[in-house]
Amino acid sequence: MRVFDPHIHMTSRTTDDYQAMYDAGVRALVEPSFWLGQPRTSPASFLDYFDSLLGWEPFRAAQYGIAHHCALALNPKEANDPRCTPVLDDLPRYLAKDGVVAVGEIGYDSLTPAEDTALAAQLQLAADHGLPALVHTPHRDKLTGLRRTIDVVRESPLAPDRVLLDHLNETTVKEAADSGAWLGFSVYPDTKMDVDRMVAILRNHGTTRVLVNSAADWGRSDPLKTRAVGDAMLAAGFTDDDVDRVLWRNPGAFYGLSGRLRLDPSSPQDLHEGNSLLRGGE
Repeated sequence: MRVFDPHIHMTSRTTDDYQAMYDAGVRALVEPSFWLGQPRTSPASFLDYFDSLLGWEPFRAAQYGIAHHCALALNPKEANDPRCTPVLDDLPRYLAKDGVVAVGEIGYDSLTPAEDTALAAQLQLAADHGLPALVHTPHRDKLTGLRRTIDVVRESPLAPDRVLLDHLNETTVKEAADSGAWLGFSVYPDTKMDVDRMVAILRNHGTTRVLVNSAADWGRSDPLKTRAVGDAMLAAGFTDDDVDRVLWRNPGAFYGLSGRLRLDPSSPQDLHEGNSLLRGGE
């Protein structure tokens, strides 16, 4: 089983996670930029983070046989902080880089006017750079947030079929599908979506334009949940082709819209800017 995790935050994971992911069949991933867990205080913090997603993390991933790509953005939570919003002026030069396959995560956290502005601006940036967009639907008041997101997408120059609406669940999947966007589901140990519910959604709604991710980060999460969904699909009677479509071909098709997807990881050099990482590796 080959797995492409389309949304995972490896900055917060260990090299042991990379090894376990490889052993479970993960061969590619996309790491969207996100909130660090505490407030950033300036755009410079974002720029150092973006640099690590373009250099250090691909190097780490390649040491474990995994192709690493990223999505860059001002995330919804920090779109509300005026100390952070000037990073929007720096984004264009980062979005031009080869390792960037989408603008993201963008979207809503608290459904504020500042989030409206940041979402619209970054959908425009995605269109300007020929990139798809990864959109975070809010964890609170999810259906209202989804509807507001769809309205903003419709008003933007970015076509819905170049948008991935993520963190969906049973209450939002139909309207998201009707919008023409791609459908993203984050499978967690306790929240968002679990393995059995995910299989039920696939049974009811099919596998077209569906992406399953672990969204693993520094909280309670599991980078092997993508593989767990594949195993559960097979146990429920889905075919190998169904699993390959959901876990590999669909994420490849969506991020392939960028024209930058490279699914064969390059062999890492011995050092990355003076750093060597082969801890625990063979």
